[in-house]
Amino acid sequence: MILYPAIDLKDGNCVRLLRGDMDRATVFGADPAAQAAAFAAEGCDWLHLVDLNGAFAGRPVNAAAVEAILGAVTIPCQLGGGIRDMATIEGWLARGIARVILGTVAVENPGLVDDAARAFPGRIAVGIDARKGRVATRGWAEETEVTATDLARRFEDAGVAAIIYTDIDRDGAMQGPNVAATAALARAVSVPVIASGGVSRIADLTALRETGVIAGAISGRALYDGAIDLAEALALLRG
Repeated sequence: MILYPAIDLKDGNCVRLLRGDMDRATVFGADPAAQAAAFAAEGCDWLHLVDLNGAFAGRPVNAAAVEAILGAVTIPCQLGGGIRDMATIEGWLARGIARVILGTVAVENPGLVDDAARAFPGRIAVGIDARKGRVATRGWAEETEVTATDLARRFEDAGVAAIIYTDIDRDGAMQGPNVAATAALARAVSVPVIASGGVSRIADLTALRETGVIAGAISGRALYDGAIDLAEALALLRG
């Protein structure tokens, strides 16, 4: 199981939100590239980047910070937030992003996901963010009637590289991930599922790994706060 340290970008800073609320942001650093380099130096295999402003604006906003991160590390990075057309997808992949995450458009324009997955095999992921099982879009500001499982199944044969499942009520709350819901989703589809939201201690990573069906886990606040020791976590997941 792969650990993806999260670098969430707001106004050029590295932040963490509480349950997706932009007004409840904690700034952990003004130099996201330095943070990315630190994660890479500690041996991480991937980074998870989110343009939070972009998720609300519907277009890239923190491009300069993302490009600085790409210039600071050689490990692969996946990026989500405000990526809603083919030109933006192509642009980020050309600039060195290894995997683009499509969230809002997966609901509003699923055909774009199909087209992108065909055009860029292995480089497109679907971000499914849900409250009580229902998908939320546009920076989690709008809730839909679509269930997380139904949306995941929609892309079962599209050729996407991964599904990133976030339980919004757990995100940034340091209360543990929704292991049961994430594992159920992973068992419902053949696409690899990455867990996000609430991963706040080593025991959470152990619980996710022991399901036997979850491909990865994203953690942010716990790594910045020191609640999860990164070296210990990497050793655990690789062992």
